[in-house]
Formats: sequence, C-alpha cells, structure tokens
Amino acid sequence: MPIDPYILLLLGTVGLAALLPARGPAADVASGASTAAVALLFFLYGARLSTREALDGLRHWRLHVTVLACTFLVFPLLGLAARGLVPVILTHPLYQGLLFLTLVPSTVQSSIAFTSMARGNVPAAICAGSFSSLVGIVATPLLAASLLGGSGGGFSADSLLKIVLQLLVPFLAGQLLRRWIGGFVTRHKKVLGLVDRGSILLVVYTAFSVGVVQGIWHQVSPARLGGLVVVEAVVLSVMLLLTWYGGKALRFGREDRIAIQFAGSKKSLAAGLPMASVLFGAQAALAVLPLMLFHQMQLIVCAVIAKRRAREAAEVSAPQSAAATRTAVGTGTRSG
Repeated sequence: MPIDPYILLLLGTVGLAALLPARGPAADVASGASTAAVALLFFLYGARLSTREALDGLRHWRLHVTVLACTFLVFPLLGLAARGLVPVILTHPLYQGLLFLTLVPSTVQSSIAFTSMARGNVPAAICAGSFSSLVGIVATPLLAASLLGGSGGGFSADSLLKIVLQLLVPFLAGQLLRRWIGGFVTRHKKVLGLVDRGSILLVVYTAFSVGVVQGIWHQVSPARLGGLVVVEAVVLSVMLLLTWYGGKALRFGREDRIAIQFAGSKKSLAAGLPMASVLFGAQAALAVLPLMLFHQMQLIVCAVIAKRRAREAAEVSAPQSAAATRTAVGTGTRSG
C-alpha cells in the first residue's frame, strides 16, 4: 500500500504547529509569508499549465464533460447529502471541511500516473486533469462561497477580493508569462516542485498554528475522526463505482473508462490546501483535515485498482497476441 511521503511531511508540519505554534509577531510573519506562498503557487500553476494542450483535447469533449460533471456536480451533491450526518457522526466544522473537499478540482499528476499504470487513455487523463484545474480556479471558490455560507468564507466583497488577488491574478499572470518562462519552468520542474511543496507546508503550518492557538482541536475527538474516515470511504467508493459503471453506461471504451475513473474520482491536495487558507481564514485547520485524509485514501485505493486493471488488460491482450502470432506463423508456412 503506497504511503505518500508528502503526507508524512504534512503530518510532521501539523505536529510542529501543535508543539510550536506561531504566536504574536511570529504569527503575523507566518501569515504574510503564507499569503505570498499561495500567490506564488498559483502563479506557478498558471505558468505550468498548457492551455493549448488542454484545448487540443476538445475533440474528446464527451469524456471531459463527464469528468467535469463528476468533479463539480456529483461530488458536491454527495457533500450536500452528508449534511444529514451532522451532528450525529460529523461536527459542523468537519462537515464544512468535507463539503469543501467535494468542491476542489481533480488531480493531474496522480490521475495520469494511475491511468498509465492501468493501461488507460493517458492523453485523455492529461487533458481531463488540465480542464479540471482550469475550471477549478474559478468554480471552486464560487461553489464554496455559495454552498458554505458565512462560516466558510461567504461571498462577500472581502472574500471576492481575496480570491481575485491571491488566486486568480497570479494564475492569469503565470498564463500570460508562460510564453517567456514556460521553458524555464519545464527545465527546472523538480526544483520548482520543491518550491510548490514547501509553500504548501508553510500554508499548513500557518493554518494549524491558528487552530492550536484558538484551541479548536478540542472540538475533534477520535470517534469523530473515525466517523469522518468512514464517510470519506463511502464517498470515494461511490465515485469509483459511478465513474466506472457510468462510463460503461455512456458507452465509453475501456481505456476511456479508466481515464474517467481516475480523473473523476480524485481531489487535488495541492490546489485545495491553498484555496482553503484563502476561503476559510482562521478556520482553515479543520477545513483541510478531511482533504488530507481523503488524499491518502484515494492514493491507496486507486493504486490497488490500477494494478487490477493492468492485470485485466494483460489477461485480455495475452490470448490476442498468441492468436496473432499463430496466424502470422500459419501465413508464413503457407506462403513458404
């Protein structure tokens, strides 16, 4: 079972915030650095994301519409349905975090990796992830503002200004400058990836420091966390089944169904964490907890499914390859 090393770093950051939270002037410095880190993250997203490649995938528009519907329609409906679990299983803050989780865009890297492992349509997975990221820059904040209300950064002039300045403006700047800096970003992908991850760790440390100082962790008991894990497991199971069998009902081929399953059932930790810091402010610690748990869960489950799909593909292709070989040998013998 794959344990994402980055999750261990995130947990270590949470532990550091619990032991040594930023207070007073240090908290102000951490908050300012976190704001700058979020802007840098979305600038790099914009510089890295090829809009042309995403638009080239419009030829397979049915697949992309299916993935977007799963990401920004079906997932949020499941999140809204979970409202009935409050307060018996989930506390209201944990539910807010769960609902936010259902609003963030899909992943790009892991969707591509699992689709490739399962022998699915990799170009479709690349385009689907890119579309989801592009749409999520606007759709996630707007959905959060409308569905989460005042407790989740409701749609006010202040929250709108934060979204524009910290998320949209840096992203658009990265897109506009991509023509000149795209090559640099590609050549230094590994180094900039470390910058990405370090920035997210800073965002997590700042958010959880605020939570520790305010004492919000007294609101979360082990039983509540266990309930959250069970609810998230149900949500993930529903989406995996729906994307697979729904793709079959829509008459997609096997390779396309694999891309739909992995791109339509996942949520992006890298995009969700900085968005939560902007939208939730002081309540971001509890808001990102469901997303962190879901991220690790989806990696474990999807790795198992991808290996199974790969075995199924190998079992199907082996008899076909043997038959083709026998045909070729027979043809050669007759011609001889």
